[in-house]
Amino acid sequence: MTAPAPVACVGSGLIGRSWAMVFARAGHEVRLWDARPDAPDAARAFCADMLPELERRGLIDGSAQDALALIRPTATLEAALDGALHVQESTFEDIDVKREIFATLDALAGSDTVLASSSSALLPSAISEGLKGRHRVMVNHPINPAYLVPAAELVPAPWTDPALVERTADMLRRAGMKPIVMAREIDGFVMNRMQGALLHEAFRLVAGGFASAEDVDIGIREGLALRWSFMGPFETIDLNAPGGVRDYVERYAGIYDDMAAQPAADWRGEVLDRIEADRRAMLPKDGLAERQAWRDRRLMALAAHKRSVTEETGE
Repeated sequence: MTAPAPVACVGSGLIGRSWAMVFARAGHEVRLWDARPDAPDAARAFCADMLPELERRGLIDGSAQDALALIRPTATLEAALDGALHVQESTFEDIDVKREIFATLDALAGSDTVLASSSSALLPSAISEGLKGRHRVMVNHPINPAYLVPAAELVPAPWTDPALVERTADMLRRAGMKPIVMAREIDGFVMNRMQGALLHEAFRLVAGGFASAEDVDIGIREGLALRWSFMGPFETIDLNAPGGVRDYVERYAGIYDDMAAQPAADWRGEVLDRIEADRRAMLPKDGLAERQAWRDRRLMALAAHKRSVTEETGE
């Protein structure tokens, strides 16, 4: 069997190191490069800590040792790109930075190499406009941390080659990811638009004095998120009315119309002070890193549970 093609992870911080584990556990040689010389080694050290835990929970098909052996820091960008058929860029979320690095990637990478950005907000057309090889540029935006959350958004620019989008989607599926293949670009893509709609309502509820920040969090983590961990919103409403999705809309659309017409809250106003005070009472600022590690352990456990249930039920 032919080994999967090498992948270059350009930018080795929080997002880049997650992508490294995604690709390495699928058998890709991963070349790590960063403008900060110490970042690739630090990223590999993080992977060395996390991969054995993934193996212990059954979240990689091979061994942690084999996956780690495929993650290789490189001293130069040219070395990282040599022979790579996919580049995953994860540098700063700044359009000038993105345009500069993609101009360099376009000049150095092989002609059939996909150039994908992890950007969460910048449109691929804005990143790639004017590039000779702009047809191979797209956004491949993960949810943090990518090695535990399989959804990723593939977003083409108007000029991106659809065949390269599909090639990338196939590669992600083989790596255990669940790509959202968008037909065209839009601000916020899919996941941040959905998250933004929820956050608008969350801020509005707290700003209006209807509920505390913790009460809103309870409503999600102990309520809606329990279903959303294995169903999306359309399947949820399809199952929440006797006659399915059309029946649900006929019953409740008017209620949602009325709620949507209410004015949004200013996230940056007085409500932010209240929410920050609530959060710091629940979690001091110096405990954020420890709680992030707690989050990742919970996500590992959830991923292992979902994988075992799928294997048991075949669904």
